[in-house]
Amino acid sequence: MNPISRRSFLKATATSAGGAALLGGCDAWPREAIMARADANTASFDLVRAEQEQRRGQLPKAAYFHRLPLPWYTEKVARIKGEARLRGVDGGILLTNRWNIIYATGLFHSTTERPFACFLPMDQRDAVIWLHPYLDEELVRDWWCTEQYSYFDYHHAEGGFPNRGDVIQGPTRNIYRWWGEILARLGYGNRTIGIDANGLSELGVLPGHLASKALDMTGEFEVPEPYRPSSGAWGEVAAALPESRFVDIYDILMRNRIIKDDLENQLTQRAMDYFSEIHAFARNYLLERGTDAVDFEVANAAMLWGMQRIMKDIPQTGEPHDAVGIEVSIMCRTGKATAYPHPNQTFWSPIRQGDALQIAGVVRVGGYGGELYRSFLVAPWTDWQERVWEVHAGSYRIQAEESYAGNSCSNVAKAVHDYQVANDCGHLVYHRPGHGEGMEGHQPPYQALGDYTVMRAGMHFSNEPGLYDPENGFGFNFSDNILVAEEKGLQMGTTPADKEWCFLSL
Repeated sequence: MNPISRRSFLKATATSAGGAALLGGCDAWPREAIMARADANTASFDLVRAEQEQRRGQLPKAAYFHRLPLPWYTEKVARIKGEARLRGVDGGILLTNRWNIIYATGLFHSTTERPFACFLPMDQRDAVIWLHPYLDEELVRDWWCTEQYSYFDYHHAEGGFPNRGDVIQGPTRNIYRWWGEILARLGYGNRTIGIDANGLSELGVLPGHLASKALDMTGEFEVPEPYRPSSGAWGEVAAALPESRFVDIYDILMRNRIIKDDLENQLTQRAMDYFSEIHAFARNYLLERGTDAVDFEVANAAMLWGMQRIMKDIPQTGEPHDAVGIEVSIMCRTGKATAYPHPNQTFWSPIRQGDALQIAGVVRVGGYGGELYRSFLVAPWTDWQERVWEVHAGSYRIQAEESYAGNSCSNVAKAVHDYQVANDCGHLVYHRPGHGEGMEGHQPPYQALGDYTVMRAGMHFSNEPGLYDPENGFGFNFSDNILVAEEKGLQMGTTPADKEWCFLSL
């Protein structure tokens, strides 16, 4: 392999710049008048509503609430504790992963490099003890909180609390050892503590699975035994608790997180209903604006409209713990950028006739929701573009149909890839059909050939068996949020995925 020289790089980029239309400072502001017309035009909204009516009996009822209630979390913690007791946990559970904390307690928070933890005592049913940086003091105090202990910031100097008037340059505090010292002071120094130490569980690799030839999150795995961590952050916690033992329970959290219950499904459905409406607006805006638009503009018009649509329904007082976990992230890409699964170019291209175009993103309410993408063709299109779009749409339907309880993730992937290869599109396949979907985005298990997890009702998956043709400068990738059910997977989005919706003349 010959490294590219500075001279050849400059020559290549100069040629590229000279041969392409440079947009520079093009006007890509969403047009107010066009947004108003796109909002008032019922055409796309009517198609979404017709789809909703047709499928409403299959889908969960959309939630009336915009976040899970606190009793849901207290019951969830009781269940997690029950499973942890079977591993000998008698002191409590120390959670440090952001998503585990949010899932178990409902405290929506941001993390950076600052260590953040909560302790769930086994001897108090509804207690939660927080160990956190001071910047989260008010959020923690105003939520489910029995006790809280804070350090000032990271790195914390011993005795340094400017908020109390103490500006001290003391020794650097070991926050992990401090966690252990707090637990020792509270009387848990000779107990067995459950910890979320095995980060591989976040990837769907359960204890003992690294050497497995057939990964299966619902199959057998090694049940972790109590031990004494000797290194790293957990070694520091243990050093402050010399009589304690520790047992990993990360897989317990992960196996609970991947199977959603009725309330989680209802909240997800609410988010997906909003997202379907956002797609209707985006399609209307695209039809109104036509080839005068830049993809960035379409995305931002849809994001602005979507946020306004959601917040019309959700009381927003400005107080903590009110409107939480709300995300409206919309992207639009057109032309060559659609030909790559994860393009690295900025989406700042004019929409042209003959383009493939994708409107994509994620919408969540109360932390729940998922992906919903649609891939368009702008007339005139070639026979090959239309053929690839049809194969992609067929793959999208097959993936959902095969996502039923009792089938395996590997079988879903095989059915989709067999169909793609049989229809002469194997060379356009760059990735698995889907990943598990959760608050964090990608979540195990994965609908991939090497994931043999048996699906259970309540699992969620992305629905994106993309096809990409870099040689011809186009690609397609629908997505949806599949809810695994008994007879087939249910696509929770109700945006149409047919030619009437996706084949446009601009």
